[in-house]
Amino acid sequence: MDTAACPSTPRWNLDRPYLTGRFHQETRVSSQSGKQGISPNTFSPGSESPIGCYHASVQELLVIDDLLSALVGIEGRYTSIKRVRGSESQVTFQVDASMDLALQELTKRIFPLCENFILINEFVESRSQFKNGLVNHAFAAALRALLLDYQAMVAQLEHQFHLGRLSIQGFWFFCQPMMGSMQALSAVIKKASASNFTGCLCSSHCASYENQSKAMSGDHAVRSLLEKMMQSASSAYLGILERWVYEGVINDPYGEFFIAENKALQKESLTQDYDAKYWKQRYSLKDEIPGFLTNAAGIILTTGKYLNVMRECGHSVQVPMLENAKLTSFESNHHYLECIKVAYDFASGELLNLIKEKYDLMGKLLSIKHYFLLDQGDFLVHFMDIARDELAKRLDEISVEKLQSLLDLALRTTAASADPCHEDLTCCVERSSLLKRLGTLKDLGINKPISDSNDLEEPISITGLETFSLSYKVRWPLSLVISRKALTKYQLIFRFLFHCKHVNRQLCGAWQIHQGIRAVNTRGTIISRSSLLCRSMLKFINSLLHYLTFEVLEPNWHVMLAKLQTAKSIDEVIQYHDFFLQKCLKECLLLLPELLKKVEKLKSICLNYAAGTQWLISSSIYLPRSDVSSTSSDKSKPWRSRNKLQALKLTAEDATTATESLLTFEREFNSELQSLGPILSNNSQAEPYLTHLAQWILGIGKDQ
Repeated sequence: MDTAACPSTPRWNLDRPYLTGRFHQETRVSSQSGKQGISPNTFSPGSESPIGCYHASVQELLVIDDLLSALVGIEGRYTSIKRVRGSESQVTFQVDASMDLALQELTKRIFPLCENFILINEFVESRSQFKNGLVNHAFAAALRALLLDYQAMVAQLEHQFHLGRLSIQGFWFFCQPMMGSMQALSAVIKKASASNFTGCLCSSHCASYENQSKAMSGDHAVRSLLEKMMQSASSAYLGILERWVYEGVINDPYGEFFIAENKALQKESLTQDYDAKYWKQRYSLKDEIPGFLTNAAGIILTTGKYLNVMRECGHSVQVPMLENAKLTSFESNHHYLECIKVAYDFASGELLNLIKEKYDLMGKLLSIKHYFLLDQGDFLVHFMDIARDELAKRLDEISVEKLQSLLDLALRTTAASADPCHEDLTCCVERSSLLKRLGTLKDLGINKPISDSNDLEEPISITGLETFSLSYKVRWPLSLVISRKALTKYQLIFRFLFHCKHVNRQLCGAWQIHQGIRAVNTRGTIISRSSLLCRSMLKFINSLLHYLTFEVLEPNWHVMLAKLQTAKSIDEVIQYHDFFLQKCLKECLLLLPELLKKVEKLKSICLNYAAGTQWLISSSIYLPRSDVSSTSSDKSKPWRSRNKLQALKLTAEDATTATESLLTFEREFNSELQSLGPILSNNSQAEPYLTHLAQWILGIGKDQ
């Protein structure tokens, strides 16, 4: 507890001892120490004559008068108070040794009651300060009410004494009802003082009350008193608990509650910070949890968190309450646990319905699937067509605003326009490649750090095709599920799919070029070999895309969707969604650095080959304009002869270079593909989901 934030006890309350019950002892001790010539054998602090000088009947009257003072913590003429060395809170009473032995025996039997009063009274005075918290305040108030009854008993005894109707035996008899109660409370207070308990330690002392009351089961009055004290001490604490469980609000001015609130963590961080800890650390359990709430601590924490989310959404929270559902009473039948369970069930179901129905969680997830997982790729095809030139630029030359306008155009002119959430989709350009980005995320569980490899230096000519990504506007409370971390994982998958789609489009363009010259006589050229290589590359990239979409994303999506339909709480929804993303990342090879590097290398070879296809073909054969165009008009023979001579000269110069280039592409692709096959086969033993991909890759290798 932060004592600096608590109001301070007024100075005058500490400097004026006459406001407390200790001034009688302190002034008596100081006056006694100031006297000179007092015999050390003289015990009586207020009389020069020992009590033994009087008759037994007179001694009885004097002792009763002193006992009436001792009952309220005041020394008498023949009784004195001595503090136990090493324990300022513990005192003992002593009596003049010259007193009649029978009177001494009865007097000493009453002294424990006097000592217990002083102990309880000092505890009340010390624990009533602000810094001790609400639990101590409530306990001290209950004790103060008991002391009023005790003082009323002393006043009645004094009245009987003044009427001459009180003997020492009667004094002892009338004190009996209070003896057991004060003794039991004194034992509890000694434990409380020794541990200096506050609100978080209320449980152990409530258990002390309960154990003490069970020990006093034969004394109904004492047991009822201890249970009442237990209720009083826990009522303030349970009042804080009640507001948290029924309203989602922590009203804890002295930091006694076992749930801590970190106000520095704001819900806006969920959409801004990848490592946002709002949901897990905004409210958290302290180390000290009340014993009677230990088993329900997690449910209590979660219940308040759910109610707090609904309250911040502006949703009215009205938790249905059982009969006698007030948590301000601590009962041995554990009825309060049933109330907490009802509150948890309501908060969990209400928040889940709110997020699913009002904020359309499933619709948002389906929209994200359309765009990030390319579930409906018609908008992407259109976008890649109209943004081809902009995406081909280097990072420092790309205009994000232009890309955004092109993306909006693609969304409005395709089937995506029917999606009510398409306006939440935005585009962005990352500053690093996919491999580098994966290396910066340390929490993904990557076995080997990607960034440690020397062959993964950032390409100097990296373009928008490698760094383009999508983003999505997510608002509270959907940001609990679709947080910045979850969105980042979606972006990683999208970037991988997007680049694979780009490679596929480039290879399809190269294949179309090959198909366009099928009517041309290519005998004696490398066109046939180039066509086979292009087909192998297409088979590789198509197999990879088929694996990513139909073997990984779709099955996992349907598994997650089925789990979300049966989820009972928002925590389960978050868990299922995070598990889906982590599983997709792993099965999409993004968490397997060795495989991912091989795939990226193969894609790079495919892109280089696709970019050089036009040159390879034009260097291998001569394609006159009349053969390519649809015009069949006759040309002059001299002109056709000059074209043929020029073509022969160009072919002779470039044929060797084209052949060497093609053989290099073929050798590099086959080499990488053959090295990828064994890696996939070995990993598929530990990761069965790689089996189909391994079969397809090995099948491509056999076709070569």
